[in-house]
Amino acid sequence: MTDARYWIGLSMVSDIGPAISKKLLAAFGSPREIFSAGMNDLLAVKGLNAERAGGIKSFDHWDLVDRQLLESARKSIRIVHYNDTNYPEVLKEVEGAPLVLYMKGEYRPEDRFAVAVVGARKYSDYGETVTRRISFELASAGFTIVSGMARGIDTFSHTSALAAGGRTVAVLGSGLDIYYPPENRGLMEKISGAGCALSEFPPGTQPNKENFPRRNRLISGLSLGVLVVEAAAGSGSLITARYALEQNREVFAVPGNITSVNSEGTNALIKQGATMVLDSKNIIEELAPMLKGFIKAEKREAASLTDEESLLCSHLTREAKHIDPLAREAGMPVQKLFELLLSLELKGIVSQAGGKRFYLS
Repeated sequence: MTDARYWIGLSMVSDIGPAISKKLLAAFGSPREIFSAGMNDLLAVKGLNAERAGGIKSFDHWDLVDRQLLESARKSIRIVHYNDTNYPEVLKEVEGAPLVLYMKGEYRPEDRFAVAVVGARKYSDYGETVTRRISFELASAGFTIVSGMARGIDTFSHTSALAAGGRTVAVLGSGLDIYYPPENRGLMEKISGAGCALSEFPPGTQPNKENFPRRNRLISGLSLGVLVVEAAAGSGSLITARYALEQNREVFAVPGNITSVNSEGTNALIKQGATMVLDSKNIIEELAPMLKGFIKAEKREAASLTDEESLLCSHLTREAKHIDPLAREAGMPVQKLFELLLSLELKGIVSQAGGKRFYLS
């Protein structure tokens, strides 16, 4: 943990951001050598003035660094520094990439083939349906789904990737020991087991408002492109889209009802030149030049159905049917019906037409 100690220390030095830190690393080789360097040697590095060099020489927060190390170890949180082989290579393309990441789970090299899926916390039925379908299809094709584990669209993107047996990465705006929102604690544990949860914030960091724009630049930076499903004007999802443009990532948007507040942001993105997405194929086709044969051939056999799912399918046709008469015909409670319909939708057998109406795909 000695290396990690100096990396954390360097990340905490006042007025020394990632850009200058990387100049220092190029000059001295490691954070330990930076802290050991003399004043004159530090001042020889371009961009380092006397005040910044003095901040390095006078840094005295090692007790806080050591507490972070102990707390991370106690909570099984890995500390991954910029030169660590486990640091996401794709993130190094981003200006201002953090020197230190905190991780639970495993970030794999193939996770560089990722699509971020973000959107409104206060979502519509339409937004939920679109998010679940596209995330499931992308994960089935081999893409890693990246999102911020917020309520609403973020949560649906993660859970649908897991339902597809795919990988997902959650980027938090808090420490990894702070479950936010609280109801996603179980989801966080699932992601840590079948993907990766990461943050640039050390354990104990609360989900303060100012953390989320910083979090958003990592969501886009870890991805080949960002899909915005629903977003009001001025929402955080649009900040993620802006970061994506700055980072030379693709921006995708799902069109929405022109009378819906949640569609103002996505429709504006399309008007400004974002790729309009009607299904997952639109994203895959746009990213094809970057994939180099990565997409997995679809090998899934015909989906196996439970007895209840088969019974429900016998009451469905190609014509959309509302949930209420469907419940009466199938003799099932509406809540149970929703669970079965979601399972069938994720298997690609049932589709939703909106207004709680369902049909065979």
